[in-house]
Amino acid sequence: MSTDTSAETTIFSRRESEARSYCRSFDTVFAKAKGAEMTDTQGRTYIDFLAGCSSLNYGHNDSDMKEALVEHIASDGIAHGLDMFTAEKAKFLKAYEDNILAPRGMDYKIMMTGPTGTNAVEAAMKLARKVTGRRNIVSFTNGFHGMTMGSLSLTGNAGKRAGAGGGSLADVTHMPFEGAFGDGVDTLAQMEMLFDNPSSGIDAPAAFIFEPVQGEGGLNAASNEWMQGVARLAKKLGALLIVDDIQSGCGRTGTYFGFEDAGIEPDMITQAKSLSGFGLPFAALLIKPEHDIWGPAEHNGTFRGNTHAFVTGRVALEKFWADDTFQKDVQHKSALLTAGLQAIADALPEARLKGRGMMQGVDVGSGEFAGDICARAFDKGLIIETSGAHDEVVKVLAPLTISEETLRKGLNILLDAARDATVNTKIAAE
Repeated sequence: MSTDTSAETTIFSRRESEARSYCRSFDTVFAKAKGAEMTDTQGRTYIDFLAGCSSLNYGHNDSDMKEALVEHIASDGIAHGLDMFTAEKAKFLKAYEDNILAPRGMDYKIMMTGPTGTNAVEAAMKLARKVTGRRNIVSFTNGFHGMTMGSLSLTGNAGKRAGAGGGSLADVTHMPFEGAFGDGVDTLAQMEMLFDNPSSGIDAPAAFIFEPVQGEGGLNAASNEWMQGVARLAKKLGALLIVDDIQSGCGRTGTYFGFEDAGIEPDMITQAKSLSGFGLPFAALLIKPEHDIWGPAEHNGTFRGNTHAFVTGRVALEKFWADDTFQKDVQHKSALLTAGLQAIADALPEARLKGRGMMQGVDVGSGEFAGDICARAFDKGLIIETSGAHDEVVKVLAPLTISEETLRKGLNILLDAARDATVNTKIAAE
């Protein structure tokens, strides 16, 4: 294998837009991936604690999904079908009904949106306004819901919002997420007071939208009580409840949906990222049947419903969600992750754990410090990123299928990187 990557890196800097981001942290050219590992063109293998930002919950190149996809392509199966009826769509919908909806007693229509999560959010916003006849939507501090204009209006991050170039990001009220003012402040009570006060200036909204665990916002995990409270408030006000489960779903928090333990019934649920199981573009919106009032093609897109993703997504559902074996394994690994991250937090000054399930990290208090830890981890063979308002959280999104051995190895690399970064910080301070 050639070790000369000069041509590849030259073409990136010469032709790829400055919008590129992840490559700035991981300065190598990747060529292969399997399971929880990625290999670059120089033959160096890295443990992957990023997993396509939770798009690869089942790891890279799952053998069963790959086999089914290759067979589908080799047999001239449908590659693109708009939203026509296809055999693969029928199989996917049946698998979703049998393995996800029916076991949980859930009744939802499944709307195929454009292939990225932000399009599912856009569809949810449009439908909430269409159903209620209201304009305003309540989202929450530190929330991230996408980069298109509607989804961006829901997103809190100033840097992301700056990309709108001054375009209108209106008809949204941003309210404090649980814990936004510290553990002693009840943000749910604050919201209830505002909506109960006819002079607060805030009218009943079309919808509330939140993430069960805020992925980009710093792994802020909503409690069951808070999620239940928002659901009650939405019902009281005649607003719809939208749960954005794009990053926290598909098993990431320990159950298929990130809100299952709260026992709530959202009016709409956004799905994307690991919905295809294989890293293929695929997004959908789950809608309570009574709210499915769309006219034909009122929200469409050329690539709504990725047939190749139907193939791999069906295999993922049948392989991992036919019973509770996989879920129990994820919860077991979640406990290992908590223990490993606690050891890292204990080694750092004033650090603390955040998140839930296999969506956890360590708040180290500084974006510069967290970035240094992640950079040193990459040098040692671990791919990992930061999140949070100031990028202060070192965030673990390892594949849910990662072996215990590889998980422990990655956590040890992260611990070493954290220790090295701490020493470097102390030397710089002196």
